[in-house]
Amino acid sequence: MPFEIDKQTLEELNLLGKFRQGSVYHLFNLTRTRGGEQLLDRMFRELLSDEAAINKRSSIFQFFRKVNIAFPFDVKKVAQMREYLDSGAPKNTVVALAGIVLKKCLSAVTRDERYRKIVQGLQATIITLGKCRLLVNTLEAAASPYAGRLKAIREVLDDKSVHQLYNIDIYQSIPLKTLAYYDHLLKNRLHKEIADILSFIYETDVYIAVNEVASARGFGYATALPAVMNVLEAAELSHPCLEKAVGNNLSMLSESNVLFLTGANMAGKSTLMKAIGINLYLAHMGFPVAADSMKFSIREGIYSSINVADNIGLGYSHFYAEVVRVKQAAIAAAGGKRLLLMFDELFKGTNVKDAYDGTLAVTEGFSDYRQCLFVVSTHIIEVGEALRDLANIQFVYMPTIMDGIRPHYTYRLQQGITEDRQGMLIIKNEGILELLHSSKTTRA
Repeated sequence: MPFEIDKQTLEELNLLGKFRQGSVYHLFNLTRTRGGEQLLDRMFRELLSDEAAINKRSSIFQFFRKVNIAFPFDVKKVAQMREYLDSGAPKNTVVALAGIVLKKCLSAVTRDERYRKIVQGLQATIITLGKCRLLVNTLEAAASPYAGRLKAIREVLDDKSVHQLYNIDIYQSIPLKTLAYYDHLLKNRLHKEIADILSFIYETDVYIAVNEVASARGFGYATALPAVMNVLEAAELSHPCLEKAVGNNLSMLSESNVLFLTGANMAGKSTLMKAIGINLYLAHMGFPVAADSMKFSIREGIYSSINVADNIGLGYSHFYAEVVRVKQAAIAAAGGKRLLLMFDELFKGTNVKDAYDGTLAVTEGFSDYRQCLFVVSTHIIEVGEALRDLANIQFVYMPTIMDGIRPHYTYRLQQGITEDRQGMLIIKNEGILELLHSSKTTRA
C-alpha cells in the first residue's frame, strides 16, 4: 500500500521543497545532474512500504558510504548524452547516413547546428560510457548489495558494438558512416540499454550526494522490521536539519505505544516531535537518519497536528480546525491502519477546562489502538496525572534548568511528568509588566 501523508503533515515537518529553505529535501539535494535531482524528488514522494526493499536500499547507501568515491562524471557531458539519445534517429542506417550527410552540408552553408550536435552528442556518449566502465570496475572490486545492478550495467558496457565505441578517437574527425552507424545503433537497437546506463548514473549521483550529507552530519542507518512488530527505537535521534542538534533515545512498542510529552515552552517538545516524524519518513525511504542507530516497524502513514491554523475560507476557528484534524486522525486509526500520529498541544484554541477534558479523552481513546504509535504533548500536566493508570502510556518530559531567574533548556528527555511552569517568569523577564505599568503611569 502507498505510504499516506497529507499536505499539512508534509508542511509541518518541512519535508519537501527544492527552494524551501530548511526543508529536508533541500538538505539532501546535493545532486549534480538533472536526472539525479528528479530521482531524488521521486524518492521523497514515493516511499517504500516493504521492509526488504527498504533494507536493501539502505544497504546500498551504506555501501557507497564505505567506498567513499566522488562523482566521476562530467555533468555537461551527461546532459549532452541525454539530449543526443532523446533526439531520435531513422529506423535504418542508410536513411540515418543520408540525414547526417544532409545536415553536414547544411552546416557548411548555413548556421544549422544539428550536425555539430550529433558529433558532440556521440563524443559525450563515448566519454560518459568510458567513465561508467571505470566506475563499475571500481565498485565491482568490493562485495556489495549493488552487485546485481552492476552486473546488468556491465553486460551493456561489454556489448560488442558498445565496446567498439571505446576505440574511437573523439579528437579526430569521425567518419560519416561511423556517425550514422552509432546514431542508429544507440538510438534504436540499444536505446533501452543506454537509457539504463543513464539511470545508473543518476542513481550514483543520488547515492553519493545523500552520503555526503550523511557523512558530514554523522547520520546513521535504520533497520526496517515487519509492521506487526510495532516497534520504533532509536539512539541519539535528533532533527536532521538543525546544526548541533541534541539527540534523544526513544523506545516505543505495542505495550508502550503512547508517548506523553510535557515541558515548558521552548523546552524542545515540538522539535522532538518533528524529529521523530522526519526520521521515520526518511527511514521509509531507505535514507540515512539523524540517529546513531534506529529500527522501526513499517508504518502505513504519518499524521501530525503541530501547527494547526484557522481556515477563514471554510469558516473554521482555530479550535474547530483542531477538532477536525483530530477527527481525521481518529478515522484513519479506527480504519485499522498502522500509523504514527503526533499531536502537539491539543485544543490550545479553547479554554483550559475544555482543553484538559479534550486532551484527556482523546489520549485515552487513541491509546486503545495498539497497532499505532502516538506522541502527545501538552502544557496541561494534570492530564498526565489522570492517565497514570494506563499501562501503555510512557511519560517523558523536556526539563527546564533555572539559572537564577533565567531558564535553561537541556533538550534531553527525562522520565516522568514535569512540574515546570515558567510562563509568568518569562513574561516578567521580558519586562512586559514594567513596560505596561510605565506606559500607564505616563498616560496618567
